[in-house]
Amino acid sequence: MATYEILIADDHPLFRSALRQAVTLGLGAAVRLVEVASIAELETRLSEKADWDLVLLDLNMPGAYGFSGLVLLRGQYPQIPVVMVSAQEEAAVVVKSREFGASGFIPKSSGLEVIQDAVRKVLDGEVWWPPQAFEKVDVSAEAKAASEGLASLTPQQFRVLTMVCEGLLNKQIAYELSVSEATIKAHVTAIFRKLGVRTRTQAALLLQQLESVASS
Repeated sequence: MATYEILIADDHPLFRSALRQAVTLGLGAAVRLVEVASIAELETRLSEKADWDLVLLDLNMPGAYGFSGLVLLRGQYPQIPVVMVSAQEEAAVVVKSREFGASGFIPKSSGLEVIQDAVRKVLDGEVWWPPQAFEKVDVSAEAKAASEGLASLTPQQFRVLTMVCEGLLNKQIAYELSVSEATIKAHVTAIFRKLGVRTRTQAALLLQQLESVASS
């Protein structure tokens, strides 16, 4: 029997356990599950192995700005289907998940059978969406442009960008990532070029386009 390999990315241990239980009950011995609690951990796992069958991704993860984690995954690992999992279940959030390339959305209020059905369908190459995914919600041109720009970043550039947006100086980022300050300067130059911005403030505003998920 084929074994499915699934990454569960959520910073809440209780919900990771609930997802693990649901998927294990649904797929039995045919599944291998690995849990991570941050975008950095997720990137490490993906750099070690890029042929996962599915990523179950919490919307609000440490190291992510709203949909930036999803956008990064779709840009760097387009072959891996991503299903968003969130307690934010309003139509704006679900529609944006679809717009930004997810293969499905599981509300955290879902029962075990719903979670199992969603996972099975996506593993079979289909998609799974709750009804609110098809409501009329406009995704701004700014958010779409931000998504395209972020999708072009490498994982290391994305890490540098988030640190820039947290207000860290190049020297501090270099220390955190154990690289030279010149390397960080080169990364920042490349990031600004890819995002079409000239200042740190503009970069932070662009990243926030993907963070204000429920309010727009």
